[in-house]
Amino acid sequence: MNSLIEEEFPLHETQKLRYDLMGALTDEDLAYKLPGDNPTLGGLCWEIGILEQSYIESFQTLRQDWSYQERQPEPGLSITQLTAWYRTLDDEFEVTISKLSEDDLQTTQIDRGNGNIVPAFVQFHIYREALMMFYARASVYLKALQKTVNDYWRLAVG
Repeated sequence: MNSLIEEEFPLHETQKLRYDLMGALTDEDLAYKLPGDNPTLGGLCWEIGILEQSYIESFQTLRQDWSYQERQPEPGLSITQLTAWYRTLDDEFEVTISKLSEDDLQTTQIDRGNGNIVPAFVQFHIYREALMMFYARASVYLKALQKTVNDYWRLAVG
């Protein structure tokens, strides 16, 4: 077992915020779009799932594939579908990380593109930061929709 599994999972605590968000929304809320060049809330939620898949694959292939950004959101995704998809991704992410040894975390290098190469341990923390950025973006939509989440969300995100 490696230190990320022992100490950082509960990444579940960070991932849990996504489920809290899903619990505060309706399917109709996913169609909400902020002015300007912004995705719908559903598009934003889809984007974080695609991003997580990209990070999972980066630990498996040692190369970050950014082509996911070219994929368009699945039309008509529901809260139920997003939640189930997130659970599948989160389970796969944990299984993938658990296969790495402690030595792998420190010495395995992941090519993020453009000459940016980082150890697997750092790649994990970059992913966690991406989740927090997603939550910050989602909180703007929540405020525009006049939705509240729970106390844990307010403490972790604001």
